[in-house]
Amino acid sequence: MPDDALREVVAHYQAVEEDVRLGTGVFQLEFVRTKELILRHLPPAPTAIVDAGGGSGSYAFWLAELGHQVHLLDPVPKHIEQAKRRLTSGCAAPLAGVTLGDARELPFDDGSQGAVLLLGPLYHLTERNERLACLGEARRVLRTGGLVFAAAISRFASLLAALHEDLINRDDFVPIIERDLRDGQHRNDTGNPEYFTTAFFHRPSELTEEIVESGLKLLDLLPVEGPGWLASNFEQVWASEKQRQRLLALVRQVENKPELLGASAHLIAIAQK
Repeated sequence: MPDDALREVVAHYQAVEEDVRLGTGVFQLEFVRTKELILRHLPPAPTAIVDAGGGSGSYAFWLAELGHQVHLLDPVPKHIEQAKRRLTSGCAAPLAGVTLGDARELPFDDGSQGAVLLLGPLYHLTERNERLACLGEARRVLRTGGLVFAAAISRFASLLAALHEDLINRDDFVPIIERDLRDGQHRNDTGNPEYFTTAFFHRPSELTEEIVESGLKLLDLLPVEGPGWLASNFEQVWASEKQRQRLLALVRQVENKPELLGASAHLIAIAQK
């Protein structure tokens, strides 16, 4: 990623409260489903895990609480400061380490890790060679049989969000949608943080190709939210235990339907060294 693009991404996260995102709105579905899909494949604790690009540690602290040895790495100073504050505030399960760093240059020995989480880096690396370098670094630090959990944003996420959230009439957002659909290169020159920041939005086939080209074995490619993030009155549905479980069950029922992969806001590839 060019230095100016990296600075833009860091500035975006310095300005927004990513620390609380996964506890609000449809992002709650993203959080629950991502954890569910990780647990399907992750070996029993304790496993040495790197959460690369892990923000302030939402997944890292969760995994540590399950007994894993988790090292959090992120390029955003604000996220690292938030994670360190949480560590010093008496959290139940401390992390193995918290490091300001880049997922393309992991400060860990070859074959030293049981799993690597890439739940953010791939969609902020706009060039294919950078994404392959990131996946290659994950492969390098994994032991044989170790797992990579790599998230991507769907090529169609902006379009579906615009339709669902009544953004289709915003003249400044439509060109962003059009470019996303054309080449997956998401750019936001409007100054509105609601429109996200510099990123690459994958087609499912592109994520598969990058996983395979990096030398990893693809075990599964799944939608995170599936079409569930488009539920009408999502907050009301999620607040009801019965409706929430119904929504999750329906998302699981269609998660292996390739026709619906792109309808999910996020995809996750599970791959093995």
